[in-house]
Amino acid sequence: MATLILARHGRTTANASGILAGRSKGVGLDEAGVAQARAAGQRIEGLPLAAIVTSPLQRCRETVREMARRLPQQPEVSSERRLLECDYGTWTGRDLKSLAKEPLWKTVQAHPSAVTFPDGESMAQMMARSVAAVRDWDARVEEERGPDAVWLAVTHADVIKAVLADALGMHLDLFQRIAVDPASLSVVRYTPLRPFVLSMNSVAGDLSALRPPGRRGSRRRRHGSDAAVGGGAGSVRPASARDVTGGAVGRGGAGATP
Repeated sequence: MATLILARHGRTTANASGILAGRSKGVGLDEAGVAQARAAGQRIEGLPLAAIVTSPLQRCRETVREMARRLPQQPEVSSERRLLECDYGTWTGRDLKSLAKEPLWKTVQAHPSAVTFPDGESMAQMMARSVAAVRDWDARVEEERGPDAVWLAVTHADVIKAVLADALGMHLDLFQRIAVDPASLSVVRYTPLRPFVLSMNSVAGDLSALRPPGRRGSRRRRHGSDAAVGGGAGSVRPASARDVTGGAVGRGGAGATP
C-alpha cells in the first residue's frame, strides 16, 4: 500500500505570539518556522514523492515550498480544502490565554467530540473531512503510482491529530493525547484491513528508508494487513527518527522546541 507522510506546517507568527490563527489570511512562517520546514525537507530529500497535497492556507504552502527545495524531483502540488485548519469561528484570531477562560475550553480538552465552535464547525466534522481526504488521496496515489508510492500531505495540528487518532482506532475524545509539533513528520500506511502508524511527531532523522525499491533487480515490497506477533523484525520506517509522544493543548501549539 502507498505510504503517507503527514507534515505539520512550520512555526508561525501566530504560534509564537499565542494567537489561534485558524483560517486567518496572511499568517506565514516566522524565521524559526522557515528553518523548521527546511530541516523537514532535508529529512525527505532522497524520496521520490508520488504526490504533494497541501492545505490551501499560506503557512502550509510556504512549508511545502521550503520542504520541496531539496527533492530530487517535485511532483505537482495539489491544494486540498478538506485539509484546511478547523474552522474555529469566533475564536479565530483570539489570544489563547483568554480562550482558556471560556467554558467551552474545558470541553475542547476533555470531550472534543461534543464541540462545535461558535459560528464555526464541529471537531467531529473536521475529523470526518480530513480522514476522508487522506484516505481518498492515498487510494488515488496507489492506483496511479503503485503500492510502493510515498506521498506527502502538509496540513495543521488538529487535522493531523484527527488522522492519527483514526489510524490508531482512537475515539476523537482521546485525540488531545497526541502531540504534533511544528514541521514534525508522522507516517501512516493504510492496508485493506487496518492502517499502520509507522511514526508520530518525529522531528529528527532521515526518512530515506521509505524510498521505494528500484525498478531493476528488486522485488516489490509486500505490505500486508497482518501485524507481526511479537513485533517481528521491523517494518520499513524512518531510520533513527525521534518519536515524541505526549498530549497537546488545543490546536497543537508552537511545539516543544523553537
